[in-house]
Order: sequence, then C-alpha cells, then structure tokens
Amino acid sequence: MSPSPEAIAVAAILVVVISAYALFGGADFGGGIWDLLAGGPERGAAPRELIDESITPVWEANHVWLVFILVLLWTAFPPAFAAIFTALFVPLSLSALGIVLRGVGFAFRHTAHRLRMQQLSGAAFAASSLITPFFMGTIVGAVATGQVPAHPAGNVLAAWTSPTAILTGFLFVAACAYVSAVFLVLEARQRGHEELRRYFSLRATAAGLITGVLAGGTFTELSASAPRLFAGLTGRALPLVAISIAAGIAVLGMLWRRWHHGLFLRVTAAIAVAAVVWGWGLAQYPYLLPTSLSLGAGSAPTASLVAEFVVAGLAVLLVAPGFALLYWLQQRHMLAAAETDADLRLAAQPQQAVPGQPAPAPAPAGTAVTTALVLAVLAIRAIRDVLSSSRRR
Repeated sequence: MSPSPEAIAVAAILVVVISAYALFGGADFGGGIWDLLAGGPERGAAPRELIDESITPVWEANHVWLVFILVLLWTAFPPAFAAIFTALFVPLSLSALGIVLRGVGFAFRHTAHRLRMQQLSGAAFAASSLITPFFMGTIVGAVATGQVPAHPAGNVLAAWTSPTAILTGFLFVAACAYVSAVFLVLEARQRGHEELRRYFSLRATAAGLITGVLAGGTFTELSASAPRLFAGLTGRALPLVAISIAAGIAVLGMLWRRWHHGLFLRVTAAIAVAAVVWGWGLAQYPYLLPTSLSLGAGSAPTASLVAEFVVAGLAVLLVAPGFALLYWLQQRHMLAAAETDADLRLAAQPQQAVPGQPAPAPAPAGTAVTTALVLAVLAIRAIRDVLSSSRRR
C-alpha cells in the first residue's frame, strides 16, 4: 500500500520536530551531563553556574517539542503509536520518570537552603539528565532495527536491550553532551569567561570524538542487526550521512582553531545532529516500523492528516514566534534573575523584627471575623436559592 502525499508530508513534519527536540532538548540534557561531571562543589561551581544561566530560561519550553512529537504520532499514525507504547513501555516510562525527576531536581536545588538538600536535588537533576537520553536512544534503536512488531502482546524486553539499542542509547548520551558543550563554549565566550571557554571547548572536542566512535560502532552493528536500514543509510540517505560527518568534523576543526563565530558554529553543530535524524527517516522509508508496518498502512484517514497540517500551521504562526523571542532574549542575557527577584523572595518569607525599626502593625482582629460572616451569609443565600428552585420543579 503506497503512502499518500499527505502521509509523507506529515511524516516529514514529524522528522523535523524530532530533529528540533534532539537539538534543543538534547542540549539541555547535555548540560545536566556536564553538571554531573563537573566535580566537587568548589571545582564545579563555575561550570555549574554557567550551565544554570544557559538552561534556566529555556529548559521547560524545550519539552514542547516532545509533546508535539507524541501528539503528532498519536493522531497521525495511531497503529505505530500503539505498538511503540506497548512494546517499549518500560524504557518510555523510565524516560518520562527521568524528565520528571530532572525538572524537580533542577527547580528544588535553586530554592533549597540546606546543603544536603541542594546536593540531593542536584544529583537528581544530573543523574536524570543521563538516564533520559539513554533510554530515549534505546527506544530509537529498537524502532530502527525493526524489533517492534506491529501488534505486540506486551513489553518486548529484547527490543530495547539488543546491542544496537544499547549502543544507540550511549550514542544519544554522547551526542547530547557534544551539542551542549558546543553551545556552552559560545555562552562562555559571550560572557567573557575565557577559562570556561577553554574548559568546554576541550570537553566539546572529547564528546565529539566519542560521539564519532559510537556512531561508527552503531553503524557497523546495523549491518548485521538491521541490514535493510544499513542499506538505506549507505544508499539513498548516504548524502545526509556524509553531511553529518562533514559538519561534525567542521565543528571540531573550528574548536581546535578557536574560530568561535557564534551563528556559524551553532548552525554547523545543528546540521551535524539534524542530518542524522533526517538520514534515519529517509533510510527507513516507507516504513513506520521496519518490515512490520508501512507508512501507508499505519496512517490516519486523509481528513485527520489534513487537520495535522492545520495544527502545524497554527504552531508555526503562534508557537514559533514565541520560541524565537525566547531564544533571542536568552542570547542577549535579558532573562537572568533581576534584583527585584530577591525582593520578591524576601517578601514571601515571614517578616522578622529588625532592630531599631518598629514591628509591623498586626491586622485588625475583626477583619477575619467579618470576612467569615460575609462568606457565611453568601453561602446561606446560595443554599436557599437552590432549595427554592428545586421546590418549583
């Protein structure tokens, strides 16, 4: 069954959104990985401060891409959605748990006062930043190698624990660390932190090399575990694979030569990541689940696919400008904590007597009583009206 043009177009939108999440969400996860590897409180204080300043304004917004991916997959390709969430329930649940714990840890470590609680919440944030991309990688590896059947009876343990899936998980972790370190190099340069620029430049180079080695190992493993996908990557998707490799080498060259032109370095790093996702989608075509569910058989009715275009158009009109403004403000450091934030936090705390100043006057004792009486009268009148209307009926 050949896929319709609408199904192909919606699948292309899905691949683009996956690329956006891999890039922006991956950079956030990578920041957590570098937070984990930064060292002790004193040694890692400066890198962690830069990571916090870079992530804080955008870390929640980047999960919009994940929500869009899930909704698009669910409404446009429901059989694939059902199969993936049935066969890969465990790694999906672990990924979601990691996202929740990461958000809780990131939020609490900025508000905790005790050192022990700060360390605990920081550890939750850093460890979850490692766990989530790993299990997301195993999910992609399971789907790409055709280990997810179209009608699974339950969780398929072998699907996401195969050597290819595990390698893909490690590849995702390394790629997140690589993209994040490249972005942090530019953040350090913009803030004038030369030492941190060298710090993250060295780590970006190391992460890029490790990512290349893992990509090569995964590519070799695909030749045995997923020969059809391997043939697609070395056939029609080979130009995209070559572009990804060339972009990755170019980024390493720019880091080595210390040529840190902000826009060009970011775009080149983004191409290195996005081209891999596009290559995977092209190599897997025309299957949603290789060898078991084709794009034509797994697509929703044409009316639903047309509705997806409407939703995507609304997202471009309403969401994309908001993201552009968010990133524009973040790059100009206009979203950092202001002095008034400290005043707000102080106002939220219980007021304490200051020596030499009169204590604040207590609220009149009758205020609470008067408020309670007014609320009681209103409640009695409401009950009376309800009873009167019921009697009329």
